[in-house]
This record gives sequence, C-alpha cells and structure tokens, in this order.
Amino acid sequence: MQRLITRVLILCFISQCLCDISMVESENTIYDVRNYGANGNGKSDDSNAFMDAWNDICGRQGTPTLLIPENRVFLVKRNIIMKGPCKATNINIQLQGRIVAPQKNAWEGDKSTMIYFTNINGLRIVGKGGSIDGFGSSWWPCKNCPRPAVIGFNACNDLSVSYLSITNSPQAHITINGCKDAIFSHVSIRSPADSPNTDGIDISSSKNIFIKDSNIASGDDCIAIIGDSSYINATGIACGPGHGISIGSLGRNNDNVEQVRVYNSSFTKTTNGARIKTFSGGSGYARRITFEKITLNQVYNPIIIDQHYNNIMVTFRGFRGTSANDRAIDLACGSPGCFNILLDEIKIVSSQPGKPASCSCTNVHGRSTSTIPNCNY
Repeated sequence: MQRLITRVLILCFISQCLCDISMVESENTIYDVRNYGANGNGKSDDSNAFMDAWNDICGRQGTPTLLIPENRVFLVKRNIIMKGPCKATNINIQLQGRIVAPQKNAWEGDKSTMIYFTNINGLRIVGKGGSIDGFGSSWWPCKNCPRPAVIGFNACNDLSVSYLSITNSPQAHITINGCKDAIFSHVSIRSPADSPNTDGIDISSSKNIFIKDSNIASGDDCIAIIGDSSYINATGIACGPGHGISIGSLGRNNDNVEQVRVYNSSFTKTTNGARIKTFSGGSGYARRITFEKITLNQVYNPIIIDQHYNNIMVTFRGFRGTSANDRAIDLACGSPGCFNILLDEIKIVSSQPGKPASCSCTNVHGRSTSTIPNCNY
C-alpha cells in the first residue's frame, strides 16, 4: 500500500512538472504574423493580420513574442492600433522584415498614426534587420494637408525600443505621449531636409525618457520636447539634416518642461542646434535645461533662444564647431526678460574662413564665461 501511494505521488509530481513546462512554453511562444494571414509579399494588405496577431498575443500570459520575419515586405494600408492593457507581463516584438505604407492615394486609414501602441506596459521592440517606410514622398507635396506619423506610443510605461529604422514618414517619425520610463537606443531616422514637418522624435507629457546612440535626419526638429515633460535625456545623438533639438514650442497650454539634458551630441548642417522656443503671451516654464558637449558643423543657428516668458533656466556648455550664420549665438527674449542663462566653455567660429561670428542678446540675464564669440549681458 505504501509503495502504491508513493508511485501515485511521484506520478502527480511529474504530471505537475510537465504541466508547468507546457504552460511556460505556451506563455513564451513566438507568434509569427504569417500564421495570422500576413503574406509579406509587398502587394497584399497585411493590416488585418497584424491586428489579429496583436489581439491574440495581448490576451496571452507570460512573455509572448510577435515575430515580423526577415526577407519579407509587409504592406499596411490601414492604421494598426495595438491596444492594452494586456494579460502578458511583457510583450516582445521582433521586427526583422520590412513594413511599408502605400502611396497617399492608396492609404485607407485615417491621418493620425500608422502604427499606434497605447496603454501597454513592458513592451520591448527590437528592429535589428527590419525597417519601416512611411512612403512620405507621396504626402509631402501638400504641405498643409493632414498627414499621419509613422509610429506612436501613448501611455506606454517601461518601454524599450532598440535598433528601429524608420524612413520617409509623412509627418513625425516617432511620437511619445504620456509615457514613463522609456529607453530608445540605436534608432535610425531618415528623411530629406526638405520634407515638411517630419520631426524625428516628438515627446509630450512624458517622464524619464532616455534616447541614446541614435542618428536622426529629417525636415524638422530631430527631437522636440513639449507639454509637461521632465527628466528627458538625449545622449549620443547625431542630428542632421533637420532643425536641431528643440525645447518647444512652449506656452500655448501652460507647458512646463524641466530636467532635460542633451549630452555628447552633434549637429551637422542643421537649421538650428540647441533651441528654446515659446509662444508670445504663453505661460509655464522651461527650467534646468542643459545642452553640454555639443559638436557643430555648419549649423545656421548653433544656439538660439526665441522666447516670450521669463520662467526659464538653461545652460549651454562645451560647444565646439562652426556656424553657417554670422550670428552664432542668438538669445532673443521678450520684454519680461529671461533669467538664469549660462554660457560656458563655448567656441563657435564661422564656417567661412576669415569671417567673424557674433553673439546677439536681448533682455537676457545670467552669466557668460569662456565664450567665443563674446556675449555681454
């Protein structure tokens, strides 16, 4: 009898172990979009397949992975909305193939965002080997027409995006709104200098966002930070062409931006380098903003403040390189003035040999030390 009980207990233990192993396997399974009807031939619309795959994965437990396989081209004609909250603890997306949008006349979705992630925690996107092409050239001729962004993240916390490559967005390439604790690394964004309003990365109402080791070429701001955003860190950014890295525009909705650091980054043939811009009559603040260790190559406005309210604290430190404009530093503050502006260890010369570079200051209060060109305020 004792032997029988022992055997039964052993069988139950083994059965339970096998069940647990089976559950782990099912929870951590890789889900290929082709199994949901995606053809990946670049001709037929794969939008529904992406949506079906997401809806299935979001309902799974554990850490499922959505695979967009290599050597395939997935055409999406409608908005893909990947919505949470999900049962999964984390969700991985491996983008190994290409996702492409059609030309403007063949786009069947709305003009918001082509691929939209919302209300998801623990999302991990790795784009090694893959890419997204927004076919923006068919949208750009109509500069004032509504145009979609390529990819957007809304209310996504604990987010990681790496090795993502996006080209030719109709409008902004990446938008980040209402997110917390996100890391973007080794991101590549490429659009022509004359592509209208094609911001690289737009950040609004977000906190603890880290962008590092990325290349951004666009027709507008490489990175723009607006809304109630704080603790934003951009390190190792190669910007150009584009309009530089901007805090703003601010002030339209009582915007507050603070604790922003742009470090060890470069601007090449951009319209602006480090920029603070606000609306006239606006309210809010931009404080504890630091641009440090910046390399400039033929930048038209290397350091520029165009602002109209006085609650501002900005440090520009360790700038080196050339200005394509006679006015290398332009600090233009409204009548209330702007305070706590620090220029330190700066050497900017004209990109044209023998031509002087100058500094212009209006209603500016702060300190300027070891700065070429000299700024008196």
